[in-house]
Amino acid sequence: MLKQIQQSQKQTAADRAIGNAIAANAIDNLAKNHETARQLDTYFNVETKKQSISDQKSSGRCWMFSGFNVLRSNFAQKTDSLTVEFSQAYLFFWDQLEKANLFLQGVIDTGKKPIDDQRVQFFFHHPVSDGGTFCGVADLTAKYGLVPKAVMPESFSSDNTSKMATLIKSKLREQGLQLRDMVAKGKKQKEIEAVKTEMLGVIYHMLSLTIGQPPMEFTYAFTNSRGRAVTAPKTYTPQSFYKEVVGDDLNGTFIMVMNDPRRDYYKTYEVDLDRHMYDGHNWKYLNLPMDDIEKLAIAALKDGRKLYSSYDAGKFLDRKRGYADINNFDYGSLFGTTFTMNKAQRIATFDSGSTHAMTLTAVDLDAQGNPRKWKVENSWGPSWGENGGCVIMTPEWFREYMFRLVVDKKYVSPEMLRQFEQKPVMVVPEDPLFNEDEY
Repeated sequence: MLKQIQQSQKQTAADRAIGNAIAANAIDNLAKNHETARQLDTYFNVETKKQSISDQKSSGRCWMFSGFNVLRSNFAQKTDSLTVEFSQAYLFFWDQLEKANLFLQGVIDTGKKPIDDQRVQFFFHHPVSDGGTFCGVADLTAKYGLVPKAVMPESFSSDNTSKMATLIKSKLREQGLQLRDMVAKGKKQKEIEAVKTEMLGVIYHMLSLTIGQPPMEFTYAFTNSRGRAVTAPKTYTPQSFYKEVVGDDLNGTFIMVMNDPRRDYYKTYEVDLDRHMYDGHNWKYLNLPMDDIEKLAIAALKDGRKLYSSYDAGKFLDRKRGYADINNFDYGSLFGTTFTMNKAQRIATFDSGSTHAMTLTAVDLDAQGNPRKWKVENSWGPSWGENGGCVIMTPEWFREYMFRLVVDKKYVSPEMLRQFEQKPVMVVPEDPLFNEDEY
């Protein structure tokens, strides 16, 4: 077989030239389609109010940054003069502790199953992560509230989560084995629960040292867009601050929709264990064609509402320019082949999935109301790309690599709301589309 393969290779002069070029250059630089390198059209006829661009640094917290972008935009709409930045470090602390509890309780619940059982393996493979979804924003803020970034700023470990995560995962796996041993020995539930609480105390201490101690009470004065305090200082708890800036519990005010062409449309699905808290909400979504998702997004954007959304951001993204276009790179011509999988096939074979959350902020519509381009706020800092930290996307790229959207119920038709309330079809967390949370 190898001999047959080798004899089939025809090393032309062009092949040798291409091989030499690839050996000395980045593939993207050689595959870049210069026809798409023209000056970007940055005009949008439907655009929400601009706000500062955030930076998740070397962490996988895009889900939180995008969620906070939506919350602070909603707050700015209500006040029209006050601004606020929420502390990602504060909510991240509770996110990691809740995920640790989810892991330890999951280990207890599956304690009688063999160690190589698929569900047991799932827990030990992913004890905690810094990825997530909007469900985490809704559940965690409802329970723990919010604090301003000035009250609890980022730490090195919240900005750079890798080492902290490695150590906490290792400790949790060690604790998980101890809990499995207790279950195997028939220890009483009360005794197991007491040990689990002690274990969570260890994780709490590790998080306190790396992220910081979350405040129980603080004093804060709101500022305007120029950074000047325009309200008298007031004492808050995280819960009372959440009540003032967000209002009531987010849960129940929105629906989550998704485009997964592998599955039936207008059906509701729920991803088992795709949540941040043991008693929290799984990612439950209504599967819709892109036509319907675009209509929901346009309705919300026209009303000035930013939207949590997610994408396979690594595909055909010109990072230098902040421009996503399926024609940005011509890999087929460079390698003398074709790449023909459609969206459903890419998902099914782990070639594509929902990997990065960004905040949908604008759309440019033609005379017939069809999108000519879209724009999102990214969370890689304001100096990233040529659009001030934003990404401009062609409508073709949007349809191929956009997956999730969170939209307020007031923009959703009664028929879609009825469909969303169907009994969901349960999906395993190992599904290709959900194998990794959004980073």
